[in-house]
Amino acid sequence: MAASRAPWMEKPGPLTRAAKVLAIAIIVMLMLYPFAYVIFASLTPPGETLRLGLIPTDWTLDAYRSVLSGRIIPRALMVSIGITAVGTVLSVAFTTMLAFGLTRTKDIPGSKGVLYVVLFTMLFGAGLIPNFLLVKELGLLNSYWSLLLPGLISAFNMLVVRNFFMQIPAELTDSARIDGASDRQVFVRIMLPLSKAVIAVIALFYAVGYWNAFFNALIYIQDTSKWPIQLVLNTYAVQGSPISQIENPNAAGSMTPQAIQMAIVVLATVPILCVYPFAQRFFTKGVLTGAIKG
Repeated sequence: MAASRAPWMEKPGPLTRAAKVLAIAIIVMLMLYPFAYVIFASLTPPGETLRLGLIPTDWTLDAYRSVLSGRIIPRALMVSIGITAVGTVLSVAFTTMLAFGLTRTKDIPGSKGVLYVVLFTMLFGAGLIPNFLLVKELGLLNSYWSLLLPGLISAFNMLVVRNFFMQIPAELTDSARIDGASDRQVFVRIMLPLSKAVIAVIALFYAVGYWNAFFNALIYIQDTSKWPIQLVLNTYAVQGSPISQIENPNAAGSMTPQAIQMAIVVLATVPILCVYPFAQRFFTKGVLTGAIKG
C-alpha cells in the first residue's frame, strides 16, 4: 500500500490553480497601480483628467523637460549615480576581503574577536549624536565621504559572504597554497570567481542602499549642490518647496506642480529599477547559498 502524501504535495485541482492565478493577478495589480499612476500623472498636461483614475486623456513630456532643464535635478542624479557606483564597488571590495579573512578564524590570531565585534554591531548602534560627532571629528562633514564611509560594510552582507566562502571546499584553497599561491592569489583567483552569485546579491543590496540614502545626506550635507536625488526629492516633491527654485520658470508655468513632482519621483526611481534585471538571476541562488551553512 502506497504511503499517503501530505496535502501540500498533491497536485492542485483546477479551482485551486484558478484561485492562485487570481490572487497573484490581484497582488500584481495592487503593486503596479501606484507606480503606473505616478508615471501617467507626470505625463498629464494642465486641465486634463485621468480616465479610470489612471490613463490620461492627453500626453506631454513638458514636466520632464522642465525638470531636466534646471540644474539641481540633473546634478543630483549625477551625485547619486556617482555615490552609488563608488560606494557599491568599495563596499563589495571591503566586505569580501573582511569575509575572507574571517573564514580563517583558526589560523589568524584575534580574528574571532573581530567577528564578535562585527556581530555586536547588528545588535547595538551608537546612535545619531555619537555618529555625527565622529563624522565631524574626522572632517567628513559636507563631504561625499560622509555618505560612503559610515555604511561601508554591512554586518549582514559580510555574514552572507562569509558563509558562502566557508562552503567552498577547503581542498581547493589547500591545493592552491601547496602550489605556492598566496592568500591574495587564493582570494582573487579562486574565491571571487566561485562567488559571483553572492557578490551580485550583496552588490544589489549595497546599490539600493546607497541610491535610497536620505538620512545621512540630510544630517551630514549642508551644501545643496552636493545633495543626492533622494534629498532633492524629499525637499521639492514631498515638502512641496516652490518649483520655480529648481525649474525653468517658463516651462514650469505650463505644468501643474503635481506633474513636476511625479516627474521627479520617476527620475529618482527608474535608474535603480533598471539594475534589478541584471542581478535577478543571481538573487535566489546567492541568498540561499550564502545564508545556509551545511
